[in-house]
Amino acid sequence: MSKNTKIILGIVIAVALIVAVAKIFGGDGDVTEVTIEKAAKRTVIESVTASGKIEPQIEVKIQSEVSGQITELPVKEGDLVKKGDLLVKINPDIYIAALNRADAALNSAKSNLASSRARLAQAEAQLKVQELSFTRNKNLFEQKAISAAEFENATSAVETARAEAQAAKETIKGAEFSIASAEASRNEANDNLRRTTIYAPMDGTVTALTKEMGETVLGNNMMSGDVIMKVSALSTMEVNVEVNESDIVRVQLGDTAVVEVDAYQEVKFKGVVTEIGNTALNALNAALSADQVTNFSVKVAIVKESYASLMENQPANYAPFRPGMSASVEILTSKAVDVLTIPIKAVTSRDDTTSTSLLERLNKDTDEELEKEPFTVVFVMSAGGEAELRVVKTGIQDNRFIEIKEGIKADEEVITGPYEEVARKLNKGAKVKRKAEMAEKEEEK
Repeated sequence: MSKNTKIILGIVIAVALIVAVAKIFGGDGDVTEVTIEKAAKRTVIESVTASGKIEPQIEVKIQSEVSGQITELPVKEGDLVKKGDLLVKINPDIYIAALNRADAALNSAKSNLASSRARLAQAEAQLKVQELSFTRNKNLFEQKAISAAEFENATSAVETARAEAQAAKETIKGAEFSIASAEASRNEANDNLRRTTIYAPMDGTVTALTKEMGETVLGNNMMSGDVIMKVSALSTMEVNVEVNESDIVRVQLGDTAVVEVDAYQEVKFKGVVTEIGNTALNALNAALSADQVTNFSVKVAIVKESYASLMENQPANYAPFRPGMSASVEILTSKAVDVLTIPIKAVTSRDDTTSTSLLERLNKDTDEELEKEPFTVVFVMSAGGEAELRVVKTGIQDNRFIEIKEGIKADEEVITGPYEEVARKLNKGAKVKRKAEMAEKEEEK
C-alpha cells in the first residue's frame, strides 16, 4: 500500500468517525422537541371572571329632611331594627314654633273671612236700600217732581252700593285664598315637625352610623342632606363586580356563577346574575379620559342555600357576609357537553395562504383577501414525525381547553409546546419529536 493510499484511507476513516460522532451526539439537531396531547371529548364551561365587593341587595341611607340637633339616637351600629322602630329624633323646638305661627296665621285668615262675609252682608243690605231709593226717585223724576240733579245723585248712590257689594264678594274670595295658603303653610309646618322623628323604613341591621347624639344634621330639602346611618337587609347579599367590555356581551341575566369570598377561602358559593349595567362606569364621569379601561357593573346575588352551612348553630339574625368584603366571581356564560377539545396552548395563528383547501374551506375569492387575516391553526404530529398544519374552527373555551368544531379528529396528536415554537417558529412540514423520546435517548447515551 502506497503512502498516498494510506493518507487517503486515513482521511476517509476520520471523516467517517466524525459523521458517526455527529450522529450520536448531534444527529437530531434538525428535529424540534415538542410536547404532544391527544384531542379528546370533554365538557367545556366558558366563564367570565371578575372581582368586586359584597353589598346588601337592599340598603337604605337614612337622611333627615329637616336640619337640627340630634336629641335621641336609640340605636347603635350592628343593632337589628324592625319597620317602624325609632331611629333618630331631632330637636323639634323651632318646628313647634313654626307650627304655632302657622296655626295663628290660619286663624287670622279665618277671622278675615268672617269679617269679609259680614261686610258683604252689610253691602248687600245697603244696595237694597239704594235700589229702592233709586226706583222712587226714578218715578218722581219721570213725573218731574224732582230735578235731574237729584235723580243723578240717586243713580250714583245705587251704582256705588253695587260696587261695594262686588268688592265685598272679592274680599271674601281673597280671604278664602288666604285661608288655603295658611292651611298649606300649617301642613308644611306640621310635616316638618313630624320629620324630626325618623322611623325604620324596613326590617334590617344598622350597618353604618355616621352621626352621634348631640351632633347637628343638615336636611335634604334644598340640598344633599347628611347621611345619619344605613339600614341594610343582610339576609340577601350580592357581589357588585366590574366586567370588561370584551366580556360583558357574553353575560346574560340569570347566568349562574361561582362566588369566592376572601373571608371564606375554603368555601365556594353559588350566585345568579340579577343586574347588568347598560352604561359603562367610566362613561358616568365625563372627566375621565377616553383611553381608560371600559368596565360595566354586574350584580351577582349570592344564593342563600349555598351558605346554609355557615348559618348552622348561629343566631337567627346571624349574617356571614358583611358589606365591603372582597369577593371574586366566575360567571358561567356557556356550556358544551362531550365535545372535541384540545389544550388552548395548542392553538395559534398563521398567515399561510398556499393551500387550496384553505381557499375552499373559507370560501374566499382571492389570495389577497386571505392574506389580510390570519388563520386559526393547530399543528398535528403526523406518523412520519412532521408538523402538519391544520386550519380549525373553534367554539367556546375554559381555562385549559378549547372546543374544536372543524379541522381535528378525536385522538389526533396535537403539538402543545414549547410556546415559542407553536406561536412563532414552527412551520408546516417541520421535523418534530416528542420530548419524552428525546429524554429517553439522552438517558441511553
